[in-house]
This record gives sequence, structure tokens and C-alpha cells, in this order.
Amino acid sequence: MPSISVTTYYLEMLDPRDLCPKRSPASDVAMVRIDPPMPELNRFFYTTVGVDWFWIDRLPWTYQQWLDYARRPELETWMLTVKGVPAGYFELEGQPERNVEIAYFGLLPQFVGRRLGGHLLTAAIERGWAMRARRVWVHTCTLDHPQALANYQARGMRLYKQETNMEETPARPVGPWPGAFPE
Repeated sequence: MPSISVTTYYLEMLDPRDLCPKRSPASDVAMVRIDPPMPELNRFFYTTVGVDWFWIDRLPWTYQQWLDYARRPELETWMLTVKGVPAGYFELEGQPERNVEIAYFGLLPQFVGRRLGGHLLTAAIERGWAMRARRVWVHTCTLDHPQALANYQARGMRLYKQETNMEETPARPVGPWPGAFPE
């Protein structure tokens, strides 16, 4: 696998009043908490949302690993729907000292570019604060959607750390399953 330079950005929000919310004007958009946890759904979102962004670390996970991950009491999974159809998701992880990380966040490819990212991120941050957070934080990188960093900052998150490293990545995203991208 080739090595490329990847910059990772760490952002945080320390006060819920810093949130600059963005709402979808559509009346057919809803947020649903996935409870009880469903590892199949977490894996579906991970592979499908991450299809273009080199989300590959968890692709080899077994069902048991997904089950153990999704069932942790500190993890919440939320799904965005449009007309009842899954459109995106976020995972929030409660951490020590009342930190809440937006662990995973994104839209399914068919819903990118439909002005839903700000709405979804607003819901994630609001839910983080509802979990009695002292701080809501996230990290993104140059392998992510080109608008990811701008979306986080537009919602009021502030950059507190940045680092650049060489990382091995496939020549192109691998897709949600083997053979998804024909040669």
C-alpha cells in the first residue's frame, strides 16, 4: 500500500452556547436512536458511509467484535432518516471526565450534497451536551469529505490540535464490500 501524508484535525466545543445550529428545512427528516444496539447496523453505516473515505480499520472485525463495540453502555448510535430511509448516522462515546466524542459521523453516499450534514452534526452535538458532557470533541482528517472540517467549524467547534503523519492507504477506497468498485 502506498504511504501518503494525512493531516488529522482535533476539534472541541466547551460550551453548548457555542453551537451554531443548522437545520434541514425538509419536514421528512428525523433522528432515531438505535436502541437496543444493532452491530449489523453499525457495520452497515461504517462500511457505507466510509466507502469513499478510507474507513478500513474495522473492515476485518468479526461479528463478536462489532457486538462488543456496539453494546458498550458508553456508546450511542443515532440514525438520520429521510422519508424513513437511512441517510446517515453518528456514534457518540461517553469518555472519562465527562468528555463525549463524536466517534463516527457521516452521510450515506446518496445523501451527500443534499444539505443534511449540518443538520446531522447539530443533532450529534446537541445529543453530546444532553449526555451531560463537559466537552464534545471530534477528529477528522484530510482523507475525510472535503467539507468535513468546515462543517465542524461552522457549527462552532474549535481546532485545538493538528498533526500530520504518513499513513499507508489503499490506492483507492475499498468500498463497502469486495468488488464494489469494478476495475
